[in-house]
Formats: sequence, C-alpha cells, structure tokens
Amino acid sequence: MKHVSSLLCAAILSISLMCGCTKRQDIRFGDPFILAASDGRYYMYGTSMADGFEAYSSDNLMDWTSCGRVYQGASEGQWNQDCFWAPEVYERGGKYYMFFSANDRNNPTHEGENFKIGVAVADSPTGPFTDLYNRPVFNPPYPIIDANVWFDDATGRCYLYFSRCCYKHPVESDVATWARNEGLYDAIEESWIYGVELMPDFSGVIGEPQLLLQPPVHLADPATEWENRSVLAHEAGRRWNEGSFAIRNDSLYYIMYSANFFGSSNYAVGYATGRSPLGPFTKAAENPILQADVAQGGHITGTGHNMAFRSHQGEWLTVYHGRTLEQPDERVVFISPIEIDASGRLVIHHSDKLTLKPQTRE
Repeated sequence: MKHVSSLLCAAILSISLMCGCTKRQDIRFGDPFILAASDGRYYMYGTSMADGFEAYSSDNLMDWTSCGRVYQGASEGQWNQDCFWAPEVYERGGKYYMFFSANDRNNPTHEGENFKIGVAVADSPTGPFTDLYNRPVFNPPYPIIDANVWFDDATGRCYLYFSRCCYKHPVESDVATWARNEGLYDAIEESWIYGVELMPDFSGVIGEPQLLLQPPVHLADPATEWENRSVLAHEAGRRWNEGSFAIRNDSLYYIMYSANFFGSSNYAVGYATGRSPLGPFTKAAENPILQADVAQGGHITGTGHNMAFRSHQGEWLTVYHGRTLEQPDERVVFISPIEIDASGRLVIHHSDKLTLKPQTRE
C-alpha cells in the first residue's frame, strides 16, 4: 500500500446540494461508503434518509452528482421499518449488492432496539435496489448494525463483520466499576464487533459469530484512554466498538473500527490486526489513527465510521464522516489518503486541502 501524492491528497468532501444559482444547502450524511465501480465511476452511499438510501456519483472524486433514491425501504410488506443506516455496496458477477442495517418490524418482545442486517440487489450501482430476501440475513439474539463484507477471491469464501449493539448488554470492567462508584452510571453497556463466514448466496451465515473486538476491560490496557472518552466525559453510559471495515495487506488482516459516541467530538478511529479473517485481532498501540484535529489548530471533530477503497488510479483512500467547528450538528464526509508503512502501521493522512463539489443531477 503506497502513500498518495496526487491531486487527491488529503481531500475533504463536504456534501451539499446546489439550490438555485448560488446557495448551497447542506445535507446530513453519515457512515459513507464509496464503490469504485467497473464502469470507471465512483458511487457514494451513506446514512441520510428515514426510509431508505440515496447515492452520489463522480468521475473524479471531486465533482459529485446526486443519483437520488436508490433503495426504498419501510414499505408495507417489507421486513424493515426504519433506522436505515450504513449501506455498503459490492459489485459481484455483474450485480450490485447492498448490505445495510435497519429496524426489523418483526419484534414480538417489543424491544427498544431491534436492528438487523439486510441485503438488496440491483443491476446498476444507481439501483433500484430490491431486497434479495425479504428478511434479515440472519437473526442473532441481540440487535446488530454496521455490516461489512470481505471477499476472499482465492478461496471463494466471504465473511460478514458487524457490531452487536450496546442495548441490554452491560459489561463489567474497570471503567464500569469506576462509573458506578462515582455515581455516574449503574452499568456500562457495550457494543462489540463480531465476524462470521457468510454463505456465498448471502442467504445466511456459516457457524457461530466470533467475537473479534471489544472495549478494554482493564484500565492498564493501552486502548483505555481513548476508548473511554465518552464515559469519562459523562456523555453516555455506553462504550462502543463499531463501524468495522476489513482489508488485507499481504498476509495481514486489518480491521478499522470506531469508538465513543458518534454524536460527540470524541468519536475516533482505530485499527487492529490479525492473521486470519476471524482473528484473533490485536489493537494497534498507536490508536487512535483518526480523531479531532482541533487541538492542532484544525476544525474537524467527531471523525468516524470509515472505510477504505482503491481509486481507479490505484491509490488507497479512506472515506469517513466528521463534524466541523462551523457546523457541529452536521455530519459531513471527508476523503483522505491512507498507507501501510514498512513497519505494518496503518496511517491516515488527515487534513483538508481540497474541497470536493457536489452537484444535483442534470
């Protein structure tokens, strides 16, 4: 994986929509995913609609055109009803498959969080995507979000990564004991990242999900300081490992993940490495590799839920959402170059030198 030195270096994308001749109206957009499609174009998907997903397309990663809605959810008879989050689209065998999270309307015990993972298919990256199966991919006994799929083309096997939600998942740890003793929270719920082999037709999973990543149990753990920031700041009685994305470099597997409350300035990205798709994985000592740059004089904060892709020129890039000091309540999308250096460290070159320009569809 090489360092990027082209015009794309350290690009920033602030998604907005042209209204009239000059005015720009910002659009909420989170959990971004970019597909470098075989047609030579780029397609970007993300969290923005209450009942489905929209997309943007680009020839150069600088000028983006709205494709409008590409998936309609929450319709009568569909398995999903709301909370449409984190779509990822993969091009396989001439088809396009969208994995996403949503609330399952089948909720006999009336759970407050009933998220599951679904998959939809289309003949075009701009859709329309329709449910491949009118049901979740599988039904674990807890809510799950943030699907990511890694394909091993050498073996024909594929793997699904996902996050078990914090909901009704209190975990004992040093920080949970501290929070209880301080009278802050009676318990600390946690989100954990799992992996499982996926059936080739995406109709289910093979075997039991394996726990891959979780917040640190002990205060002495090197990950404790940054992954505990939301609890220590009294933002939430929860700790997160979520938004995972897997890549492989030579024989080493990398899982990038986000920690802390997504709505706060503490949201940040780390990574872990392992020798097989299902681990075990070890978190990097240099985490976080992406976080707010305000302390360094920048204006970006709350960075997280990233993914990596190779441009059509062969450059490795990462796309993620964040917030700015100018618009702290809006999630905007950033693109930055990444590399894995000679020592195996994954590095995100985080800055904002180039503004990308969204446009409406002609």
